[in-house]
Amino acid sequence: MKKTIVTALAVLTLLSCKNETEKTVENSKTEIAKFSPEVEESAVIYEVNIRQYSPEGTFNAFTKDIPQLKELGVKIIWVMPIFPISQTKRKATGGDNSKFASEMPKEEQHKYLGSYYAVSDFKKVNPEFGTIEDFRNLVKTAHDNGIYVILDWVPNHTGWDHVWIKEHPEFYTKNAKGEIIDPINPETGKSWGWSDVADLNYDNKELRKEMTSDMLHWIKNENIDGFRCDVAGNVPLDFWQQAIPQLRREKNIFMLAEAWEPELLKDGLFDMAYGWEAHHTMNRIAQGKNTVKEWDAYIKKVNKDYEANDILMNFIDNHDENSWNGTVKSRLGKAEEAITALSYVMPGMPLIYSGNEYGLNHSLKFFEKDSIPKTKGKDWELRAKLGKLKAENPALNGGKNKAKYTRIKTDDDDNILAFVREKDGKKVFYIANFSNNPISTKVEVKGEYTDYMTGEKMKLNEKQFFSMEPWQYYIFSE
Repeated sequence: MKKTIVTALAVLTLLSCKNETEKTVENSKTEIAKFSPEVEESAVIYEVNIRQYSPEGTFNAFTKDIPQLKELGVKIIWVMPIFPISQTKRKATGGDNSKFASEMPKEEQHKYLGSYYAVSDFKKVNPEFGTIEDFRNLVKTAHDNGIYVILDWVPNHTGWDHVWIKEHPEFYTKNAKGEIIDPINPETGKSWGWSDVADLNYDNKELRKEMTSDMLHWIKNENIDGFRCDVAGNVPLDFWQQAIPQLRREKNIFMLAEAWEPELLKDGLFDMAYGWEAHHTMNRIAQGKNTVKEWDAYIKKVNKDYEANDILMNFIDNHDENSWNGTVKSRLGKAEEAITALSYVMPGMPLIYSGNEYGLNHSLKFFEKDSIPKTKGKDWELRAKLGKLKAENPALNGGKNKAKYTRIKTDDDDNILAFVREKDGKKVFYIANFSNNPISTKVEVKGEYTDYMTGEKMKLNEKQFFSMEPWQYYIFSE
C-alpha cells in the first residue's frame, strides 16, 4: 500500500513539473495587443542598424535601450536585416569602383563584414549580432514596452552563398550563357552595381512558395509583427498579391514597402510606402534649389496619385541616405530642425534612423564596423517633444484615417509654408520660413493657441505680422 502511495505521488509530481514546463514555454511568447490601424495613426517608426547602434554591435546592446524609445513616441521598430551575410563576393567598398573583400590585403579582410542585404540564409541570424535567443529577447522586450517589431526582408535577391544557388539554380535569373546574374535595372538593361547579390526569378512558382514559407517562419516561430521589404517594387506585384494574404492570415501584421508605387498599397497589400518625393523635395528646398511652390505641387501630386487611406513614410534620413548621400546636417544645413518638425506634422508616419536622436553627424560605414554617438541632447529632446505631440494630438493622425491637411494662405507663398491639420475638433498649425532671409508676413490664422515648442499662449489674428528669421518655424496647437 505504502509503495503504491509513493508511486502515485511520484507520478503526480512528474505531471506537475510537465505542466509547469508547458506553461513556461507557452508564456515565453509575450502578448501584445494585436496590431491595428489605430497604431498607424500616431506611430513613429524607428530603424535600427544593429551593427552600428553600439560599440558591441549586438542585439543585446540595442535591447537594453528599447524602453527609452517610448520617450520618442516609437511604436514600431524596423530591424535592418539580421541574417547571415554571404562570404562569396562580399563587398569591401561601394560605388562604381567597388571592391570585394577578397581583393583587399589579407591582413585587412577580416574587417569587411559585407552588406546586410546579401543574405545567405533567411532562417538564421548573423552570429555577428548574437544568437536567436538574443533576438527573441529583443522582440519580447519590445512587446513588453508596447512596441512592434518588423524585420527587414530581402525578396529581390540573395547572397552568392545562399543554399538556393546550389540546390535551386532555377530560382535565379540567368544570362544567355545560362549564368546566374546580379540584378538588372529594367530602365537601362544594365546592372545596378549590386554585384554581391544574385537576382531571383519570380517566374518560378517554387521560389514563390519558398520565399513565402521563409517569411511565415518568422511570424509563426519568432513572433515578429511584419516586414519592411527591400526594393519591393522590383518584385512582381502578383507575388505580393499571393504572399501577403497568407502572411495576414497568420497574424495582424504591418507591411512597409521600400517603394513608391501606389498599387502596392491597394487591396490590403502593404500598409505603408516610402515618401521618396517628399524626401527629395525637402532636401531641394533646404538647399535653396526650390521654393515652397514645389512643396505645394508635391502635396497635389500625392492627392492625385494615392488614395485617402494610403500611408507614406516621412524620412529625412535612413541607412542608404546616411551612408551614400551624406548626413542630415550636410543635406539640410540650417533647415534641419524646421524640416525635421515638418516630417512629424505632415500627413504620414515619421522615421527615426539610428543615431538621429543623438545628432549623428557622420556617414556610417556600410561594409565595416562603425558606431553612432550615444549622448542625449537637443536632437533627443526635439524628437521626444515632436513624438509626444504626434502620439497625443489626433490632428496629427497620419494613418488610414488621417487628419485633414489644409494649406493656409500667406502674403509670401514662395517662401512661407503654412498649413493646418484637423481632426476630431483638434487643430495643429505649422508655419515656417523656408528661406535664407528674414521675412515679415501675414498668415491667415485666427484664435488662441499654444506655441507648442515654447509653451507660450498666443492670440492670433489675420492682420498681425509674423517676423521670422531664416528657417524659423512655429507649431501652434489647441
